[in-house]
Amino acid sequence: MQITSGPPTPAGPGYAPPHSSQPPVSTTYSAAPPPSYTQAPPPASSAPTQPAPPTGPTASQQYYRGPPLSSQQPSLPPTSQQQFTSSAPPPPSSQQTFPPTSYSGPMPPPSQVPPPPVSQPQQSFPPSQPPFSSAPPPVSQPAFTTGPPPPTQGSFPPRGPPPSSQPGSFPPPGPPPTSAPTGQYSSPMPPQQQLPPPQPSPYHSGPPPSTTQMPPTSMAQSNHLPPGPQGPLGPLQQPPSQPGMQGAYPPQQNGSFGQVRGPQPGYAGPYPGQPNYGAPAPALAPPTQKRLDPDAIPSPQASDMPAVQKSRHRIDPDAIPSPIQVIEDDKAKSTEPFTTGVRGQAPPLVTTNFQVKDQGTYVSHAVMFIRCTAYNMPCTADMAKQSQVPLAAVIKPLATLPPDETPPYLVDHGEGGPIRCNRCKAYMCPYMQFIEGGRRFQCGFCSCVTEVPPHYFQHLDHTGKRVDCYDRPELSLGSYEFLATVDYCKNNKLPQPPAFIFLIDVSYNAVKSGMVSIVCQELKTLLDCLPRENPEMDSVVRVGFVTYNKVLHFYNVKSSLAQPQMLVVSDVSDMFVPLLDGFLVNVNESRLVIESLLDQIPEMFADTRETETVFGPVIQAGLEALKAADCAGKLFVFHTSLPIAEAPGKLKNREDKKLIGTDKEKSLFQPQVSFYNTLAKECVAQGCCVDLFLFPNQYVDLATLAVVPVATGGSIYKYTYFQVRENQERFLNDLRRDVQKPVGFDAVMRVRTSTGIRATDFFGSFFMSNTTDVELAGLDCDKAITVEFKHDDKLSEETGALMQCAVLYTSCSGQRRLRIHNMAVNCCSQLADLYRNCETDTIINFFSKYAFRGVLNNPTKTVRDTLINQCAQILACYRKNCASPSSAGQLILPECMKLLPVYLNCVLKSDVLLPGADVSLDDRSYLRQLISCMDVTETHVFFYPRLLPLIKLESGSLPVAVRDSEERLSKGGVYLLETGLHLFLWVGASVQQELLLNIFGTASFSQIDPSMTSLPVLDNPFSQRLREIIASFRAERSRYMKLMVVKQEDRAELIFKHFLVEDKSVSGGASYVDFLCHMHKEIRQLLS
Repeated sequence: MQITSGPPTPAGPGYAPPHSSQPPVSTTYSAAPPPSYTQAPPPASSAPTQPAPPTGPTASQQYYRGPPLSSQQPSLPPTSQQQFTSSAPPPPSSQQTFPPTSYSGPMPPPSQVPPPPVSQPQQSFPPSQPPFSSAPPPVSQPAFTTGPPPPTQGSFPPRGPPPSSQPGSFPPPGPPPTSAPTGQYSSPMPPQQQLPPPQPSPYHSGPPPSTTQMPPTSMAQSNHLPPGPQGPLGPLQQPPSQPGMQGAYPPQQNGSFGQVRGPQPGYAGPYPGQPNYGAPAPALAPPTQKRLDPDAIPSPQASDMPAVQKSRHRIDPDAIPSPIQVIEDDKAKSTEPFTTGVRGQAPPLVTTNFQVKDQGTYVSHAVMFIRCTAYNMPCTADMAKQSQVPLAAVIKPLATLPPDETPPYLVDHGEGGPIRCNRCKAYMCPYMQFIEGGRRFQCGFCSCVTEVPPHYFQHLDHTGKRVDCYDRPELSLGSYEFLATVDYCKNNKLPQPPAFIFLIDVSYNAVKSGMVSIVCQELKTLLDCLPRENPEMDSVVRVGFVTYNKVLHFYNVKSSLAQPQMLVVSDVSDMFVPLLDGFLVNVNESRLVIESLLDQIPEMFADTRETETVFGPVIQAGLEALKAADCAGKLFVFHTSLPIAEAPGKLKNREDKKLIGTDKEKSLFQPQVSFYNTLAKECVAQGCCVDLFLFPNQYVDLATLAVVPVATGGSIYKYTYFQVRENQERFLNDLRRDVQKPVGFDAVMRVRTSTGIRATDFFGSFFMSNTTDVELAGLDCDKAITVEFKHDDKLSEETGALMQCAVLYTSCSGQRRLRIHNMAVNCCSQLADLYRNCETDTIINFFSKYAFRGVLNNPTKTVRDTLINQCAQILACYRKNCASPSSAGQLILPECMKLLPVYLNCVLKSDVLLPGADVSLDDRSYLRQLISCMDVTETHVFFYPRLLPLIKLESGSLPVAVRDSEERLSKGGVYLLETGLHLFLWVGASVQQELLLNIFGTASFSQIDPSMTSLPVLDNPFSQRLREIIASFRAERSRYMKLMVVKQEDRAELIFKHFLVEDKSVSGGASYVDFLCHMHKEIRQLLS
């Protein structure tokens, strides 16, 4: 088998090959065994290249009040370095082709290893059976035909006939085998004394629970299959033998593919995730010639571990596509500012820091706010169905720009409001074409002609553009804001300034954990940090305070009072606000009364014995207060436990781990009662956003408590087993940022597109009362919304496809505004052009959100199988229609998608879809809600964490990252791993004393304190630079990342290894190499 990745090479009947005058360029790296790498120039694109418009003058002001004065992947080669194919080589093609990128490495031919007998029914990873159909297709029927493919539903179409279920949902799978539950791990039960000690979830914030709260991890759980051939995500099904087809990969032990291997070094027993810390170290293999490794980091102990660990693979991991290499190559070629004047030009990767030169005509400045899965959109729906590439965009409307970028300009068109198209209501943008001397304009979205208002009229130059084009942001830039008029406000009335209400749980657990004292102390400082438009002006946001357990306590903090007054509402079944005047106050006017209240709250409830709490009435209280004040706002709820007190929204403990891996598992992600859905709808109508800070010590049914925060555009923060010493720093930093960050209230977002496509589905934290408007009670700078597009007509290659995102919101100063983002992409009629301009990071963002929403109505196994099927069809379509003829032993991948398998495997192994035994139901619900509103940058680092070696640190630059695999770790090294939610500092057992002194101030490995959450401040360049790197990582993320020091062979190392996503996971997830082999098998079966 050979794996090839490279630019698309045309193949197939009726395809006109592109022309290129450049000869192929090849680069070869020799090693033992010798891999080969050949890079060919990409074929010429069929899309026309648009000239960049002339650069206009730079606006000197950010506020405009009117018109100015005129003026493939790695290949799996056989061991003997000869090509193993199932048939004779294909005849030479008469078409012009380009040599693809090739990777070679040793691998035994699959046909030489007989598959082990299957002793039981198998269901996971069905090689010949689609997840949507109970009957496999006939062997003689090809998976792809020359005609248009059958219609499909949803985003993950089946290989067989379409399901009868509702579009966008996963149909129910067939019944699982009776011998074992599906989707469960198979491994002989190791001796109990060999199991590692129980570990807390990586998402826990405090110390691990006692043995009574969290039982030890056991392989004898009900969700484990009996021994048998297993795949990375479940049991393997042996494909039927077909004549003329190369043998499939026989399953290995522990769910791998390829030749059967012996036990892995460093492990005792058949359990692949159990380190044998007490066993002696295995003998090192004799040194052999090493191939060139771009990820290798020199260290004093460079020769330890890799020789032994690499022997576990029958494929050299260095010979398959490396995410690190792709990231570094993109950084190297993105040194110049990204110019937006070329339509359909893909921007640099999200891992690259780049500047944007906004020329507004095409991709525009909105590249900082919008990321697309494909910048060449298929012209027809049939072409989109054939490729199976999702057509989507990830939009972050209020994203924070880098300091050197200019924020969107604010434009005031006066009492008449923004200029719009009469038919589709699109706002004025660079895509509007002025005609008839500037008296009319033709809409670029619907082609309707609209009269230009007299006050907006301007003459045209010899090119047909207005002479003031580059003086107006809406005509020359891609992102800008309009000042909305009273017609854009509720009840034709300008909004009042928003309010912040803090609702604090004062039950026994909240007081004893120290949460109440810390919150009250921090709020006194945060009163000076409320959001404002101008840093030099005071904030107009008003504040209010409520405490609660089984009853609610409202506080009158009117400025004329000497002491705050408490009003208690004990009847929580019919919530009301007992006071209007004095509840929501200006901070500067009532500062002394507020500070007195915050000092008294911890003392008033210091001796409380009340353990029961309510939750629904708490949100109702805040909602009623905002209704009484006739304003929008945000509720900050600090909650600790499951609301079991008698009140609306009461919940019961429904945690049942026996349902995990069954068809009923989906019920655990659904809300327990419908009360919170109704409450969320009322909050959205009022513009009441809810941010929830949770401090649980046990199950709290986060799937239900999160309904209101998610529907209102709020955020959820979780600090399990909260302790002041362990979690104070993380909690306070999250609270400060949440209070201070820019936020819009009472927002409505609509995405308009040009004729031929339309927005059909949306993913994120919001509420929708119709099919077009996305309603958000609150929209902050961290929230991203993913939009999926579908064809409703044929697109034109000449005009391309346009999209405009318009967000109407109330700023924190009470001003009603419209933020506009415009984007233009190319359209193509050739599949090769489509695959040339895709963005894998955005595709993974879409896949993860689609899958995590799918678990609400489908078993996780069905969701995983659907993702695998979708990815296989994307790559199979490329192989069939864009790649040059080659043997079946080659895995050919498009250049821009060669990392799709490794990233997709990370999604499949996530704790939402394939949880470990120590991941709680609340943790899975928390992650599901968290990822639903992430942008592309955040999902990239979450699914493929950043791992930096810290052997040598240079000022002003970061060390080159290494791949997320244990093989990349050296005993003599120190590594920093970032996931977007956590920071780990891994310390090898053989680190030099000088490095330990520079980082920890101690020369002994045994004296390192693993409980430290911050590094000591030492006066040496290495320590200063390391602390700067950690601070910069935290500044890039929306949540504070707590630092965890991990010593090699320490108990916490199991948590650290959980994020080494290229390795096999303890929960049964496949390694990168194994999953790549499985994807190749799936592709071959689709093409057979």
